[in-house]
Amino acid sequence: MQIYLPIADVSVNAFLLLGLGGIVGILSGMFGVGGGFLLTPLLFFIGIPPSVAVATGANQIVASSISGVLAHLKRKTVDLRMGTVLLLGGLVGAGVGVTIFNALKKLGQVDLLVTLCYVVFLGIIGGLMAIEGWRALSKTKRGVKPARKKHTAVQRWPLKVRFRTSGLYISIIPPVLVGVSVGILSAVMGVGGGFIMVPAMIYLLGMPTKVVIGTSLFQIIFVAAFTTLLHAVTNHTVDVMLALLLILGGVFGAQLGTRIGTRLKAEQLRLLLASLVLAVCLKLALDLFLPPSEVYVIGSGGG
Repeated sequence: MQIYLPIADVSVNAFLLLGLGGIVGILSGMFGVGGGFLLTPLLFFIGIPPSVAVATGANQIVASSISGVLAHLKRKTVDLRMGTVLLLGGLVGAGVGVTIFNALKKLGQVDLLVTLCYVVFLGIIGGLMAIEGWRALSKTKRGVKPARKKHTAVQRWPLKVRFRTSGLYISIIPPVLVGVSVGILSAVMGVGGGFIMVPAMIYLLGMPTKVVIGTSLFQIIFVAAFTTLLHAVTNHTVDVMLALLLILGGVFGAQLGTRIGTRLKAEQLRLLLASLVLAVCLKLALDLFLPPSEVYVIGSGGG
């Protein structure tokens, strides 16, 4: 069933959009990521203009993250204090990111920027997560107990606060900086930032994996919602019809993903997420560097 999207100015199969929303919702529940790192490129692939994909994708991220957080709250695996600190940084970063996005949109370079950001960030994060996850899984198979997390330099910074749910007593500066970085990425790339935040919360802040997923989703809800609002007001690139179909699929998918995630080990979750990240990165890199089948195409301008 074809449906016309007025802001994107294209016709797309409605069931395809529901399916994409469902897949991203499953990822949200399983890994604690908003899923935008996968959803936004997939929207590119089916013909949605990058500016519309970035702005509208954030709507689905909000819906699937809310659905996932509700499931994690029931299991008491959400650190609300840590999530609030990350959120404060994220809101600042989102404002900065939208400003950068608008400036590049006026220059007509936003499509290239978004694609390059995906290739670089997904390649680095996916590679690091794959290496670490494989090592951890190998140690588990050999019966080697995982080493106790060592205190990093950032954990000795001033302004320390106790985060009881995470079992941490660390400075609030690193979480704020992580939040700012993720907020910028959310605005520029149309992502919740979970693929950056989850590794940072585990390896930089030293949070336990079972708490990381729910806390990441809690922060993503508000940053993605704020990003959507800014894009809607400044760019007018939020397609309500597209957002609605993605949300419907995402809400159901997030509940299913949460159930699947609780049955897998932390090492297995990391390897699965790393594989997905690297697969998307490879597809985008090929599209970026390989010559297109049609050299001359009619496309929308950056203005």
